[in-house]
Amino acid sequence: MHLLFLCSQNKRRSLTAERLFEGYESHTARSAGTENNARVKVTPGMLGWADIIFCMEKKHMRRIKEKYSDIIADKTVICLNITDDYSYMDDDLCDLLETIVPEYL
Repeated sequence: MHLLFLCSQNKRRSLTAERLFEGYESHTARSAGTENNARVKVTPGMLGWADIIFCMEKKHMRRIKEKYSDIIADKTVICLNITDDYSYMDDDLCDLLETIVPEYL
């Protein structure tokens, strides 16, 4: 399964999730940001590639629904409700992701 993780900047939360879930139970993971100045900005191709799209916050879901509603119409899009309070690979962030994400896989 192809997993796409989205946050704002693609520097901490979504990048951590990509690192944690790449290869997890044979899944492939990618990450991107929804802001124009993101490290890697989400593209229509990424959204089309994904089987499941995980958004860190509701604002990320809203942004992709506003801009790419046609592409994500038949996709599973999940909001993890993880605020931007963590650094990259933060232990608490990793624990949170490892608890929540597998429920959807």
